[in-house]
Amino acid sequence: MIPPLAYPGTRRGSDADNLHGHHVPDPFRWLEDAGGLEATEWVDLQNLLTSQFLHRSGIHDAVAARLRDLWNYPRSWHPLRVGRRTFQLRAGPLQEQPVLYAVEDGSGGAPVELVNPNRMAADGTAALTGWVPSPDGDLLAYAISRAGSDWQELRIRNTETGVDLPEVIRWVKSEEDLPYPNVAWLPDGASFYYNRLPAPGSVRPEDAYRFSQVYCHRVGTPQDDDVLIFDRPDDPDLNFVPIVTDDGRYLVLHAWRGLSYRHQIFFRPLGSAGGFSQLFPRADARRLFVGSVGDRFYFHTNAGAPRGRVIAIDVDRPAPDQWTEIVPEGPYPIVRATLAEGRIVLVTVQDACHRVATFDLEGHPGQPIDLPDMGTVSDLQGDPLTGELLVSFESFLQPRETLRYDPNTGDLAGRAAPQPGFKGDGYTTRRLFYPGADGTRIPITLVHKVGLQLDGTSPVLLYGYGGFNVSLTPQFDPSRLLWLEAGGIYAVANVRGGGEYGEAWHEAGMLHQKQTVFNDFIAAAQWLIDGGFTTRSRLVISAESNGGLLVAACMLQRPDLFAAVVSHIPVTDMLRYRRFTIGRYWVPEYGDAEADADDFRTLHAYSPLHNVRADVDYPPILVTTGASDDRVVPAHAMKFVAALQDAAGPHSRPRLLRVQRDVGHGLGKATSRVLELDADIYTFAMAACGMTPVVLASSMASDTSTSG
Repeated sequence: MIPPLAYPGTRRGSDADNLHGHHVPDPFRWLEDAGGLEATEWVDLQNLLTSQFLHRSGIHDAVAARLRDLWNYPRSWHPLRVGRRTFQLRAGPLQEQPVLYAVEDGSGGAPVELVNPNRMAADGTAALTGWVPSPDGDLLAYAISRAGSDWQELRIRNTETGVDLPEVIRWVKSEEDLPYPNVAWLPDGASFYYNRLPAPGSVRPEDAYRFSQVYCHRVGTPQDDDVLIFDRPDDPDLNFVPIVTDDGRYLVLHAWRGLSYRHQIFFRPLGSAGGFSQLFPRADARRLFVGSVGDRFYFHTNAGAPRGRVIAIDVDRPAPDQWTEIVPEGPYPIVRATLAEGRIVLVTVQDACHRVATFDLEGHPGQPIDLPDMGTVSDLQGDPLTGELLVSFESFLQPRETLRYDPNTGDLAGRAAPQPGFKGDGYTTRRLFYPGADGTRIPITLVHKVGLQLDGTSPVLLYGYGGFNVSLTPQFDPSRLLWLEAGGIYAVANVRGGGEYGEAWHEAGMLHQKQTVFNDFIAAAQWLIDGGFTTRSRLVISAESNGGLLVAACMLQRPDLFAAVVSHIPVTDMLRYRRFTIGRYWVPEYGDAEADADDFRTLHAYSPLHNVRADVDYPPILVTTGASDDRVVPAHAMKFVAALQDAAGPHSRPRLLRVQRDVGHGLGKATSRVLELDADIYTFAMAACGMTPVVLASSMASDTSTSG
């Protein structure tokens, strides 16, 4: 039995709220000042305790060494051809941050290093988080994030000389809701549009993430000279992203509020200084700009089509009765639509795997593109030189690779992707289905060794998300291979709240239906046990962000069901979340406990921070966060662990916290920081199941050290 842990002393304050007639104590509110001296000292003690506990397992060094082996391979991202140059991100084995390279087409020369964030910070805390070449490829606008922050600085580099221009553009923030960059170049390459938020001090602190504005920046001039193009001070929660159509005729502004997935469109001719015309003023559905041909705009929308469709609008006849349906709603939700080389390319999700289909501009279907496996398409682009379609593809067992689709022959060819120190052909991926608590058929994917004896004793690592219309599709993660090669099963449950079956699937797990998500995930765990895959003593649940909320809530509701829990960068204070950074963006998904009594009752019933009980023996739990996380602030993790430790009895199982310094929500995270945290997570999970990493056996056989 694990000896009882001596947790750091945690002061209980007297803070409390009165919400709709309910007294709600909040004794650890002082931890919301995560950078304060008292909270910093408390975190240091927590980190020390967690490190001591993990190293007592006896496998931490071996896990860390094997993870380095698995990550020790080169990686590359999608190439982009602009003007006479091809740009591509690449990362060498164990390199902290990817580097952007460029090569002049037809030169026969080796790619030239263009932007290397590793030279900006040797510890990997500077990251290249976005880059957009000018139309001729001679200039590059690129974004740098520090210490994992969503805030970024834009700089402009001459791609011929590799020298930056003097200006720096600040107050730009990463936006994950839309598939568009923050920068839209004008056709002459002398200016670009970008969106930004107010400079600190120009608005109240609580408004720091409001009042989005679109500016025009002229290359070679200071940011103070930028021209305001559009804002809506009367509606400060609107956010904007500028888009210049490929033919250079129109400026399109994509507008949305929070993470409601309901969009508006403003546009005007590019050379005009007049007002903007507006499309979709009701903002009652998803409407993503796909591209334009002349005066015809194409949109991917779920208006009148919960699984999505493609429509066309003539900007001279924008009335709804003049819209043309190009690709009607099909049986599978559209998750991405692209206009590439004169064709519409759709990525759909079918039972939690991506499919790709092409259509001409009138909606006539082309040949289907058969992907090589159950997997995910992470990027799509046309190659203007060859007319081919470039497809970035990955699966649970296959690292990302770029496939080339020739529309004339229907051939889909790829290069041999670099492989980690792991043979994927000894493993298999299976798509199965299980019944939710209400009988709903829910997909679940299992990845494990070929020929694994499913005798009911296999360790299982169960993952889920269940929110924000996010579809969980197969993605490659080198760290996960450690679990598989040690004989574990990796399972992904596509619970409601996601987008796997369209907007109806999403709505079934949001707002007052959020408990459905927890029920679905608990049902997945029970199905794995009842089906003879595993036992309660070998079932670990792990997830992050909204998924961190999921596993925390499930642990509190069914503490008897799990061997261990890993809650990474979680949302746990469901009553105060909207008060922090971009928390107000999530109100359409979760509700607002302060403003609405019904929302309060729903949120209070499952909020992890408010449902910790002193009379329950919870399974071991490791909660992790980043000290620089300005999306889901670290106070969520810190307050939750404080409550768990405060309620712990003398024989309670471990309730641990890991806070990484100079790390945010995940944006631009350095390789060494990924390995550092994954070593902790997998040590914790494997020790709970009595697993031994493969590296231990190989180390003893060779009698050589693999640590470090």
